Amino acid sequence: MRMPIRPQIASLATLAVAVCLGAEPEATKPKVAPVAAPPPIKLLLPPVIYAVPGVEMNVYFDNVSLTVNPANYVFDVTCNRGIQQNERWSYTPTGKTIGQFGFSIAVRNRANELLTEAKSMIRVSPKNAGAGRPVSILVIGDSLTAASVYPKHVGELCQGEDNPKLKMIGSVRRTSGYPHEGYGGWTAQRFATLWKDGVARTGAKTGGSPFLYAGADGKPALDLGKYCEEFNGGKAPDFVTILLGCNDTFSATDETIEARIDIMFQHYDTLLEMIRSLSKDTQIGCLLLVPPAGTQDAFGANYRCSQTRWQYKRNQFRVAERMMAHYGGREKENINLIPANVNLDCMHNYPSRTGKANSRSERKVTRLANGVHPAAEGYRQIGDSIYCWLKACLAAKE
Repeated sequence: MRMPIRPQIASLATLAVAVCLGAEPEATKPKVAPVAAPPPIKLLLPPVIYAVPGVEMNVYFDNVSLTVNPANYVFDVTCNRGIQQNERWSYTPTGKTIGQFGFSIAVRNRANELLTEAKSMIRVSPKNAGAGRPVSILVIGDSLTAASVYPKHVGELCQGEDNPKLKMIGSVRRTSGYPHEGYGGWTAQRFATLWKDGVARTGAKTGGSPFLYAGADGKPALDLGKYCEEFNGGKAPDFVTILLGCNDTFSATDETIEARIDIMFQHYDTLLEMIRSLSKDTQIGCLLLVPPAGTQDAFGANYRCSQTRWQYKRNQFRVAERMMAHYGGREKENINLIPANVNLDCMHNYPSRTGKANSRSERKVTRLANGVHPAAEGYRQIGDSIYCWLKACLAAKE
C-alpha cells in the first residue's frame, strides 16, 4: 500500500521541482507592495479666506473638492461664523465680527467614515480699512479679465468714504474709469514674451505684451517702469492682481498637466520679478484659478466633444494645488494668494440657455452654456474676493 507523502516532504519535493524547472519558489519571491488606490475625493482649502463686513463670502464644496460627484459625500464645516447649506458655507460679516476665525471642512462617506479634512482661516477686515488712502492697482489677466466686469466691480466697491481712493491703471479701457490689462486667449508666456516689432504704441502695444519695450539695442525687454511712465505717472502700482492659468493649461491631459504648469510658472515668475524689480513694496495678488461651470452642458455648448468638464476641472484643481505650493507662504515678499476659486457659484452664476429638452419634447430645460466664462454675477464674486484681499492688505498697514 502506497503511503501518502507527509506535508514536509511534499514541500521539499515542490521546491526541488521548482529549482529544476528554473521557477522561483514562492517563499523567495520579492514582495511587491500593493498599489494604493487613489483617494475617492481630494480637498483643497487656501490658507486664508478674506472677508469684509457687508460682502458675502462663500466656500462652495464642489470648488474645493475633486470628485466626479460631490453629492456622494457629506461635507461637515466647523466654524463659529456663517451658515452651512447644501452646497456651500456662506458668511456675510457685520462690523462687530472683525478678526480671524478658524475654519475647517471634514468629508465623510455614507458610512460616516472620515475620508479627508482641511483647515483654513477666515480673516475679516474692517469696513473702513484704508479709508481715504490714495492707492493704485494694475489688473492682469486673460479673457476673464478682458470681459471687464470684475475690474469694474472692484472699482465700484471702492467707492465711498469707507474706502481707499483707488486708481485703476491699464491700457484696456472698455469701461470708463476702470482700465486693466486683460486679453482673451492670453497666457503667462504671452505677457512675458509676445513682441510685435514696428507697431506704434497707442496705449497698449497692439497685439504684443503691454510690458515689453524696445531697449537701446532694439531688442524687447520687460520694463514695468516705462509702462508706469505711460499709465501711472511714473509710480509703481500699490497693488497688482494676476488671474492666469486657463489658457496655459486648458487642453492639458493628466499626462501633460505638470509640464504645462511648469511652463506657466516659468513665465509667471518672470512677471513677478518684473513687478518686484520696480518695487518690492507692491502687493501682488495671485488669484487661484477659478473652477469651470458646474455641468458638462456648458462644455458641450462651447467645445462640442473636444473637452470635458471633468478633465478641465482636474486641470484647474491641479493648477490651484501647485499655485498654493509655489506661491503660498510668501507674504513677506508681498506675494499673496487670492482665493477667488472658493467664492464662485458655478451652478447659478454662469451663463445658461433655456430650450426644448430634445427635438421630440415640448418640455423646456435650462442648461449651462459657457464652460469657463462666468455670467456677470460670477464675475462680481471674483471681484468680491479681490476687494476683500485689498481690504486685508490695507488693514495690515494701519
